[in-house]
Amino acid sequence: MPRLRQVPKSEASPEALAAYKRLFGDRDPVAQPGTATGTPGNWWTVMALVPDILVHFQSGSAMYRSEKRKLTAYDRELGQVRAGFVRGSKFVFSQHCKGARAVGISEEKIAEIPTWSSSTVFDAKERALLAYTDEFVLADGRVQDRTFARLKEHFSDEEILEYTYITGLYLMFATFSRALRLEYDDVDERVVEVPLPDGSGSAADIMAAMADPGQK
Repeated sequence: MPRLRQVPKSEASPEALAAYKRLFGDRDPVAQPGTATGTPGNWWTVMALVPDILVHFQSGSAMYRSEKRKLTAYDRELGQVRAGFVRGSKFVFSQHCKGARAVGISEEKIAEIPTWSSSTVFDAKERALLAYTDEFVLADGRVQDRTFARLKEHFSDEEILEYTYITGLYLMFATFSRALRLEYDDVDERVVEVPLPDGSGSAADIMAAMADPGQK
């Protein structure tokens, strides 16, 4: 379950009700969850807690899909899929695999995005974009000069600015989704202590068991 309260239809603001109508029809999305893409839909029911944040999110989505954009939808979705994967958001990754398919990225390339650096299916332009994405996301923006130079061989300054801004938004959305356990990111922490077998005590000296007493 999400970590924050969901807003039922009876309590929703006009802004949230408009979003609910688009995504859920006449259903109350808290009582009857589920969207057309198969997600629970709790991204929206939690975001509805603060209507102007919901509006800001929707405005950002409209901005990156605007006809004013110089960046192609193909390049945008390629980056969003990779950003979702390396940030570890199953929700962003899964949703934008569908978006990538819709804008013409092949099934072969979608399958290879997680292992793009050792793949042969991407051309030089795509590889430059994916390398930039990795350094932007994984190195927290510490992009190397050579990486950036390769990017500029294929993209204009305007396209790079648009790409960086949009990918940065989705980097935030991926982190946001994981922190609040929304949609497909409602997963338990996997790095936890595994209990000792029954009867072996609660404070076993693991390091002593690993050591060879014959060596000093």
